[in-house]
Amino acid sequence: MASTIRVRATVSGDTTEVQALIQHPMDSGFVKDAQGQIIPAHFIQQLTFEHGGRTVFLANWGAAVSKDPYVKFSFKGGAKGDDLKINWMDNKGATDSTTAKIS
Repeated sequence: MASTIRVRATVSGDTTEVQALIQHPMDSGFVKDAQGQIIPAHFIQQLTFEHGGRTVFLANWGAAVSKDPYVKFSFKGGAKGDDLKINWMDNKGATDSTTAKIS
């Protein structure tokens, strides 16, 4: 299965800028389908980015985040070639993870 996470991480000076796009339906549990049935809630609950064994970004999300969320942030540290580990877990127990190289 292909990863649902696309990441770009670039270092400039002593700061690393990260951009990530995650493919996920992020259903709130309040929307109805074409037949009028409620679409059950299905959303990412936790998103984590780690560099060098430490968490550099942690998001605890709920149903209010839109489909296919985009995240952009920066952190101090990082060097070209370093690994950036990304993982998420949703409210149904599904997970995905990937590792990106900082460029």
